Amino acid sequence: MDQSLQYSVLDQSPVPEGFSAGDALHNSLDLASHAERLGYKRFWIAEHHGTPGLASSSPEVLIGPVAEATSTIHVGSGGIMLPHYSPLKVAENFRMLAALYPGRIDLGIGRAAGTSPNVARQLQRDRRLAPPDDFPAQLDELLGLLNAPAAPQVSILGSSPQSAIWAAERGLPYVFADFINAEGSEIAKLYRDRFRASRSLAEPYTAVALWAICAPTDDEAMRLSLSVRMTLAMMMRGRLIAIPTVERAEQFFQEQNISPFELVANRRFLTGSPETIGPAIQSVAQSYGAQEVFLVNILHSHAARIRSYELLSHHLDTVSTSRIYSSYDHHQSLPQRELASSPHSA
Repeated sequence: MDQSLQYSVLDQSPVPEGFSAGDALHNSLDLASHAERLGYKRFWIAEHHGTPGLASSSPEVLIGPVAEATSTIHVGSGGIMLPHYSPLKVAENFRMLAALYPGRIDLGIGRAAGTSPNVARQLQRDRRLAPPDDFPAQLDELLGLLNAPAAPQVSILGSSPQSAIWAAERGLPYVFADFINAEGSEIAKLYRDRFRASRSLAEPYTAVALWAICAPTDDEAMRLSLSVRMTLAMMMRGRLIAIPTVERAEQFFQEQNISPFELVANRRFLTGSPETIGPAIQSVAQSYGAQEVFLVNILHSHAARIRSYELLSHHLDTVSTSRIYSSYDHHQSLPQRELASSPHSA
């Protein structure tokens, strides 16, 4: 295996049907502790609004508790949707986090409008006018405010050519959301071709975020993936739901007489045993020229989510690669509270 390829976690705090947002957030804390033990390099928290299925509406609120519950893993946002906020306030939030947890805080920045037009409007800074298209100016203001030795590393998250250009022109790391747009290898190349060295980054640094659902067998992984496939199917119909059980998802696709695989064919789902999707993950990373892979999964069962990351960590050898790059040698074990677990866990 290529020892230079790093593996990280992008967590969206999925809310399982039958549980609360609080359960989902405590599950994220638990998952972060497991990710650190398993050798993942980073644990990033996504920002989503207006959906009952994802509890991570404010990454900066969860980053502190995650950093406190761990000791070595880098913790960050994946990402903060900058158009909705003041650059000064974002800079102050992350300067505080970096002061509390020096060397461990990352700031991933994106520009998504929101879950729906209505949510996007509610997030607007000024609803009297159409939102300004001033992301580059906001980004430059933020970078100026973070121009200090102890500031967190800023990365750009995106799924379009424009985001690649913004990252390249400013000499920032670029994280491509393949789980949103699976046609990003040429966009990653555009980033590398346009890259200009900065004080914080001499060479282009590309990461790719992938759907990866792993179980001991291909059949079990495919069955577990039905929960997120139903969630996406309902989203396409304009209905936002909590993450359904596998059993309810099976029933949904049977009653609708539709294939769960064709319905979301435009999404790349790497689903299977470690032996099946391990090489696929590395192949996709190679197509992006990526130095780092963020693994994303949404399952109803918290235990199955942990098992997915654990199986992949053993196959991808995250622990050995993490030791090469980590500047922290100590590990502190913290007591864990009992967390939500589905009665329908696979």
